[in-house]
Amino acid sequence: MSEGKRIGLLGGSFNPAHKGHLHITFGALNRLKLDEVWWMVSPQNPLKAASSMGNLEFRMKSAKELAEDPRIVVTDIESQMGTVYTVDTLEALKKKFPKHKFVWLMGADNLRQIPKWRGWQRIFRMGPIAIFPRPSYSRRALAGKASRRFRRFQIKPTRAPRLATMRAPAWVFLRTQPNTTSATRIRARLARKNG
Repeated sequence: MSEGKRIGLLGGSFNPAHKGHLHITFGALNRLKLDEVWWMVSPQNPLKAASSMGNLEFRMKSAKELAEDPRIVVTDIESQMGTVYTVDTLEALKKKFPKHKFVWLMGADNLRQIPKWRGWQRIFRMGPIAIFPRPSYSRRALAGKASRRFRRFQIKPTRAPRLATMRAPAWVFLRTQPNTTSATRIRARLARKNG
């Protein structure tokens, strides 16, 4: 993790990692002209039950097995830094890597629920954000509370290659073909197979 790069941050449970994560990652690398995307495997999502979460070692392993491209960096940096909430993680990363230009990456499902996150308005003001479509969420997310609150800071997708260097708040909704892969469905299928 060297200095001075344009880095996409994809936080998540990766429970397990799947093709949807790759879809967002390659979309971000190409459309936002990023150098790397860091898959930040979360020790515990505060909005999810701990009982439904695979252990961190298993989730890291599943992410590393899938992330074959050298531009994808799989990390448990939140565990290392002792952060749980995105707002704290972003603050710590900006201090630890002051030369990097970070872009927070997330699906439309998270844009819809971000008002439930601790310090969600600060997240928008801490760095640029790129949103990717998720089946059945995109329209509601774009009409939701966060989109309305930060509407005037939304940029056109044609300006996305410059997003990493823009002053926050700045965000873009990248209209790409959504990927329908779901970790919940993968876990259910594995449970049926092993049950």
